Amino acid sequence: MLDFNKVPTPCYVVDEDLLEKNLKLLHTVEERTGCRILLALKGFSMYSLFHLLGQYLSGVTASGLFEARLGFEEMGKEVHVFSPAYSRQELEDLLPYVDHMVFNSFHQWEMYREKVQNCGKNIECGIRINPGYSEIETDIYNPCFPGSRLGTTLENFRPEKLDGISGLHFHTMCEQGAETLARTVDVVCEKFGKWLPQMKWLNFGGGHHITKPGYNVELLIETIVKVQKKYDLQVYLEPGEAVALNCGFLVSSVLDFVQNGEVCNAILDTSAACHMPDVLEMPYRPEVIGAGKPGEKMYTYRLGGPTCLAGDIIGDYSFDQPLAAGDKLIFCDMAHYSMVKNNTFNGMPLPSIARYSLENGLQLVKQFGYEDFKSRL
Repeated sequence: MLDFNKVPTPCYVVDEDLLEKNLKLLHTVEERTGCRILLALKGFSMYSLFHLLGQYLSGVTASGLFEARLGFEEMGKEVHVFSPAYSRQELEDLLPYVDHMVFNSFHQWEMYREKVQNCGKNIECGIRINPGYSEIETDIYNPCFPGSRLGTTLENFRPEKLDGISGLHFHTMCEQGAETLARTVDVVCEKFGKWLPQMKWLNFGGGHHITKPGYNVELLIETIVKVQKKYDLQVYLEPGEAVALNCGFLVSSVLDFVQNGEVCNAILDTSAACHMPDVLEMPYRPEVIGAGKPGEKMYTYRLGGPTCLAGDIIGDYSFDQPLAAGDKLIFCDMAHYSMVKNNTFNGMPLPSIARYSLENGLQLVKQFGYEDFKSRL
């Protein structure tokens, strides 16, 4: 078992055994349906583990040049890319690395069609559609809110421009179950189904919480199989969070305490703003090993970071014993959307990155210093 006391802080630690458990479930879905599942690099890009991910997944999906190149060089399987808009230089630079390229509009497709088709390799191209249906309540994560820039709506769909298009892509979900997917697929088929028989593939995008306990895997499989049989095409899925869900930890140390009225603030060497920004953006309250809700246990603290941002607050937690400077706190589910979104606001050091397995123990992958901060400016 991992001894967190031996982990330098702050530090992300990814448990390879837990990661492989997720990967085996995802691979089972592939085997039972014939679909292809891709790692969404925007959620998890820890390339030191790509050798493991590549054993179970069909490839990666990227949001731009750097992710695409990383997937190409470090995993070497299928590489898909989507961007709301490609610059001419970015598109040219992408061509050596990608197998599938999805365009956000028919305008971009027309602009770059000749360049892609004459690049000397077979790149399958697709159009991202916006079915105008989503069950996401937080607009910042909702690709289908009114006026969204993401995807082509039915009103703007140009069937006469489909020559050379191999597939359609939709992404309308965030941390949701198969029931939401099934309802979404019904809407997609109702609005765009007439063009699916001429497609080679349909990409269901991401947001599938496949590895979350209680997720209806059988309904997912049923939905995939139904679409593939009805339209005789290949289904792709692009989970990011589901790949690394509940596989990682962020280990932090307590630095000091500040009492203000009834609130006792525990200041950590970990920042919500810098090291787990989704805590503020979503927002949500991450679990801490051994901690309870405010007032549930004897001693309650407000955990905050060391930056100047007044709102750099992780949340209120209670503990059985009083905290002391130097104590280590372990935040759960910190593999996805953490390393890929962290920043050096206030000159905060980036957390170290480590991996752990029962077979190999704790391995420190990378530590960051002043030059990493300076090189970004």
